[in-house]
Amino acid sequence: MSRIGRKPITVPAGVTVELVGSHVKVTGAKGILELDLMPGILLEQADGVITVSKEVETPETQRSYGLMRTLIDNMVVGVSQGFTRQLEINGVGFKAAVAGNVINLSLGFSHPVVFDLPQGVEAKVEKNLVTLTGFDKQLVGQVAANLRALKKPEPYKGKGIKYVEERIRRKAGKTATKG
Repeated sequence: MSRIGRKPITVPAGVTVELVGSHVKVTGAKGILELDLMPGILLEQADGVITVSKEVETPETQRSYGLMRTLIDNMVVGVSQGFTRQLEINGVGFKAAVAGNVINLSLGFSHPVVFDLPQGVEAKVEKNLVTLTGFDKQLVGQVAANLRALKKPEPYKGKGIKYVEERIRRKAGKTATKG
């Protein structure tokens, strides 16, 4: 049995969770998120606490039980607090600037890179740090991954875009042979 799936989800003040059939709608100060539950998963809400349970014990419900609980918890946390992801840009001449919902990047290519942010994600740039914020954890993570994919960090000098908590394994370069 999933240990994650058994944990109750506490709903903070200012967040409402609506359950219509197998459709969950979470509304909070930051926004609105919706999710359709997988078949065989039940939600029970009482006194500001949500519990996730299985209707029938099958391999499909066993696999999706903890996942559904985590997705709903991420929705509750997202609409109340939000999520952030930080990326670091390393390299001589590498820089970023935000203009509205567009990030303009200079990554050593012959052309500037223009990255459009989807609705629900905001960006701030301070020196070489890009901070992405939003209320949908999946969307913020996907935007960060797409931004990192523009110029992945290379192992010799470490140039590129990396997550702040990411550690790049460095390789030794070529050494001159003595003749």
